[in-house]
This record gives sequence, structure tokens and C-alpha cells, in this order.
Amino acid sequence: MSDTPPLCAAPDPSPRAPQVTVPDGATDCHFHIFDGPSPQIAERSYTAPPAPLDAFQHLHATLRISRSVIVQPSVYGTDNRTTLAACDSTPQMRAIVVVDEDTPPSTLAAYRKRGAVGCRVNMLFGSNARIDSLSSLAGRIADQGWHLQILGDVSALGDRMDEFASLPVPVVFDHFGHLQAIRGINDPGFRRLLRLLGSGAAWVKLSGAYRLGPAGAQTDRAVADLAAALIAANPDQLVWGSDWPHPAIPQQDMPNDGDLLDALAGWAPDAALRRRILVDNPARLYGFDAA
Repeated sequence: MSDTPPLCAAPDPSPRAPQVTVPDGATDCHFHIFDGPSPQIAERSYTAPPAPLDAFQHLHATLRISRSVIVQPSVYGTDNRTTLAACDSTPQMRAIVVVDEDTPPSTLAAYRKRGAVGCRVNMLFGSNARIDSLSSLAGRIADQGWHLQILGDVSALGDRMDEFASLPVPVVFDHFGHLQAIRGINDPGFRRLLRLLGSGAAWVKLSGAYRLGPAGAQTDRAVADLAAALIAANPDQLVWGSDWPHPAIPQQDMPNDGDLLDALAGWAPDAALRRRILVDNPARLYGFDAA
């Protein structure tokens, strides 16, 4: 019997163009590349399928997206070579890396010069990153002008949610805060997230909705309620991401990324609001020029 974590399904090879009009400067703020030279670590919780840069570039040409933010996946641990190589290839790309709390300042500075603008802390899946103190890590990345990106279920973080407000860097939460959508907008952890967002201490990615519950109308309605609450709390600190190639998702059918971009139009039907989420907000958070 093999101890290798299960291989994830490959992404849909035929993305369709979205029905919604995509503004110039639109940004995909969350995706991964799975390719050499980084090896997948033994501590990983899934095995990633091939997802090379050229497939990603075809996706964004189809979606009419011109800017992007690559995120270091958990399967690569602290080996950021694949992520940074992709960032090197595209001037309109930024990177979120994974580091230890004792990674040397010289390494952080080298990553920044290659396009890194933040680091990710994984509170859900297997990784080899060593992080004992969020405040210590935040203090060190503040010197680089970075933000902290959190992969964690806000419904399970308890009082740690209050700690984020005291950190000296912006905090960005993946995937709606990664709670099960059926818990609803009155979940205590989600209410804390709304307070952080409303005060300007947090950002939230409207991404990975399919991670928040079983596919179907009930989950779709619950996700729409979460999105409405986040938009009401602070529409100026929300961004969107495709989460391509959608690793380790709890469904058999892989999503088509055109559908995912159209889903944003359902949550934010106003074109001016979508432009803030797709263009203006990412420009401020990730340091892109105004479109």
C-alpha cells in the first residue's frame, strides 16, 4: 500500500470565455503552477497534477485577464523556485511565497526583487514551513513591505482572529475565510472576519467557493450570502482569484474557469463594483500600476 497522497484531478483543459465583460487590468489574485524544479514534499496532503505555465497563460488569454498573483502551494513547502520562476516570466505577475520565521532577511529581500509581495501561512494542510509565532513572522516581513496571507478556517481560529488586528502588516484571507458556507454569516469566526475587514485590518479573496461545501443550490445560496456580507463590510478590500488548477477540491467535476468568473458577476452585479474587485483593489494590494 502506497503512502503517496492521492493525485488530484487535472484542470479543465478547455476553459471558456466568460459571459461577463472583463475590464482592462483585471487580476487573478490566486493560482498555482505545478511544474519543475520544485519537488513535492513528503509532508503534503495531496499530490498535484501537472499545471504548467503555458496552460495558465492560455487560461488567462481566454478569460481576458492581464495581471496575476501566483501563490506558493502547500505541496512545495518552502521551496519557492517554481513559483518565482513563473513570476520572473511575466512583468504583470506578483508572487506570494512560503518562508520559515527564521528565513534570512537577505533571502526575503531577494524574493521581493523577483516580485514577491507577501507570504502565506498554511493552517489547514501539510507543509514543512516552521512558524511558531505569527507576530514574529509579521514583524520580519513588514521590513519588506509584504502582507501576510492566511489559509485557515475562520470558524475554527477562535481568539486568534483578534490577534490579526494587532499585526504590523495587512492580512489577506484565502477563499472567503475557508469556512463551510452552511455555517452562515452569523458564525462567530466569520463575524470576526467581517469586523477585521470593515476596520481595514483584513482583505478577503472571493475565491475557491467550491471548497465551502458540497456542490448544489444550497451551497451556492450560502456562498452568495457570505459574498453579500463581505461586500457590505468593505468592498474596497476584496479581490478575486480563480484558484487554478483547483487542487484537492471536494468534487469530481472540475470547474470551468469561465463559470468561476461569471460567478463573481452574480455576487457583484454592478460593473463598477466588479472593476474595484478585479482591477483597483488588486492594484493597491499587490503594487500594480493603475490601469
